[in-house]
Amino acid sequence: MHRNNGDEDDRYRDQVQGNIFKVQQDKANTNGGANKPAVFLGTHGRFEEEAVRVAPKYERKNQFSYNEDRPPEIDAKLLDEHDHFYDDTKALLVLFQIMGVMPIQRGQGVTTFEWTSPATLYAFCLWIAETVIVILVGRERIENTLEPGKPFDEYIYNIIFLCILAPHFLLPVASWTYADEVAKYKNMWTHYQLRYYKVTGSTLEYPNLKRMCVSLCLASWIISIVVVVSQFYLQPGFTMWHTSAYYHIIAMLDCLCALWWINCTAIGSASKGLALNLHKALENTGSAALLVEYRSLWLDLSHMMQQLGKAYANMYGIYCLIMFVTTIIAGYGAFSEILDHGFSLKELGLFVIAAYCMTLLYIICNEADHATRKVGLEFQERLLNVNLAAVDVQTQKEVEMFLVSIYNNPPIYHLNGYAVINRELLSSSIATMATYWVVLMQFKLSLIRRTVQTSFVDTSSAKNLT
Repeated sequence: MHRNNGDEDDRYRDQVQGNIFKVQQDKANTNGGANKPAVFLGTHGRFEEEAVRVAPKYERKNQFSYNEDRPPEIDAKLLDEHDHFYDDTKALLVLFQIMGVMPIQRGQGVTTFEWTSPATLYAFCLWIAETVIVILVGRERIENTLEPGKPFDEYIYNIIFLCILAPHFLLPVASWTYADEVAKYKNMWTHYQLRYYKVTGSTLEYPNLKRMCVSLCLASWIISIVVVVSQFYLQPGFTMWHTSAYYHIIAMLDCLCALWWINCTAIGSASKGLALNLHKALENTGSAALLVEYRSLWLDLSHMMQQLGKAYANMYGIYCLIMFVTTIIAGYGAFSEILDHGFSLKELGLFVIAAYCMTLLYIICNEADHATRKVGLEFQERLLNVNLAAVDVQTQKEVEMFLVSIYNNPPIYHLNGYAVINRELLSSSIATMATYWVVLMQFKLSLIRRTVQTSFVDTSSAKNLT
């Protein structure tokens, strides 16, 4: 019978989405199921084209692991001993506490958050003190914006600096209310490293992570001072008094970027170490039981990626929105001024703001994409390169289940389901920015034409009168 286009589209969609294929069992080459060392080969010709349509969807009932038979570790001293991630990233956690951005506390083997803790009370007092300065500077910027007779472009410039002030007021709602989720994410790392050691027999290491973390902490404040002071020299009307309201906000944005970079790098290192140990495990006899543990470790790693996006969903959502809006306005302001008066220091200041925002947005999207590829695609390719003819039937089934787990639990960063952080987000943001710039420049050109026409009419009227 002739199928309609809808049936053909559905069949094609199923074939495209089912990119994890069922593994063929080559009984002729297994010598009755005898174990042989695993050899990693190419994937060509070893998979059927029938998609696995029904596969397990893992739901994590254990707070710290997908393996329900393995209770969470309760030995705080042992957890603390193997928590190298906390040791390497401690500088950034302390800096966040000093700045009042994330008032979580670290105990022995556990990270906690309490609304009545000294760290939270300190963060609240610091936020109130900073709010006084931000309100005073913001009021001056608003009064400057509302002055009558200003051209349209002047309103645009003031909006840029008002937008940058917005994250300060949203900090308690966007950050502190999600501190429990952040503490949960930190504890997941703590338990994961100990489980990793028990399964693989090796310690999870993060090359140069501690040095990178300290460097990024220093760089965050240095960049903040450079960017804000540059605006004092490049932007007319931006006084030294105004800079006092922006240092901690720009530094907070820089630190959030550093935090994302550090976490993506750590997850990539964990995935690399897990993949290397998996390679060794597949070369040993009786690797099926180990594959179950490795699959559980991989699922925990994938879930930690999702938990990172959930814990900081509001902060990074506001972060990306501020970067997007500020880049559009600063870019338009620079192009508009060049059309009116040519290139000057003012346009240079606007380009500095636009370049700064685009750099932060690029780092967030690019690092997330790298981590996603390392945990997902590269891990999947390593499993697909296993020579299944050299392992027993049970190991073949475990490899297949591992691939299905990766397919059904994709390792992605998403902000509570609102947006997925990857390079596609960056490219779509740039495309949207370009669209807004075209519209705004058309509006600017229409204003210029109207001004020229008005000037021509006035000149003609003056000549007629004379």
